[in-house]
Amino acid sequence: MEFGQIDAVYLYELTRYRMILRDRNVYLKQLQTKQSTDRVYLEVLTEQLAKSGARIILKRLEFLKELENYAKILHANITQQKENLTFKYKCTASIDDLEMNQDAIEIRLKETFETIVDKEIFQGTTLIGPHRDDVSFKVNGRNVQTYGSQGQQRTTALAVKLAEIDLMRAKTGEYPVLLLDDVLSELDGERQTHLLKAIQDKVQTFLTTPGLNDIARQLIKQPRLFRINSGKIEVKPETIIFYPKKENES
Repeated sequence: MEFGQIDAVYLYELTRYRMILRDRNVYLKQLQTKQSTDRVYLEVLTEQLAKSGARIILKRLEFLKELENYAKILHANITQQKENLTFKYKCTASIDDLEMNQDAIEIRLKETFETIVDKEIFQGTTLIGPHRDDVSFKVNGRNVQTYGSQGQQRTTALAVKLAEIDLMRAKTGEYPVLLLDDVLSELDGERQTHLLKAIQDKVQTFLTTPGLNDIARQLIKQPRLFRINSGKIEVKPETIIFYPKKENES
């Protein structure tokens, strides 16, 4: 999820975090190989990393809450209200019991770093922080990455991607171009219908597929087809590009 595309402050902080992380990992390697024995500089880097990491985590939690609101609606529409999608931010520093407060997150990061510093020196790398955090998705209370069918996993991925587009539109006032790679073949007819209805007249979309079925042909408006044949692109009368209506069009 590219939150940096919609928030310049987040992108700046993420860039800064990666620079501090790189320096910290280099110094952990030096401590590991006994090239240095001074832990004071490591403490300075850890302080900086915890502060920057807390800002990133807080931003992510805020973004994910907004993204989940969009994704839940889209996912419910695609599945005809049969499935409920929820997000869970999996933090390596265990902040589940903390409120969304930057100072509290920073303190938890520092406390966790203190407990694992010897292990980090032994391994020569930073073991916790936003760079190792993840997001899990649950459908009807079950982890979709682990227990979901292929169709459920693809539907979840599509709902999240479409939610990102809606969130970007809300934050920037513009829709990005949507790229979908062979998604229709992994969805049943009902999910195909709801997916295509969700994107047509809304966002310009490039869709790759080995072939169009009757459902797609009926729902895709103003089509133009590009066919790849023997490594060459052929332009056909149909297409797989949806053009969103302009505001002054009825």
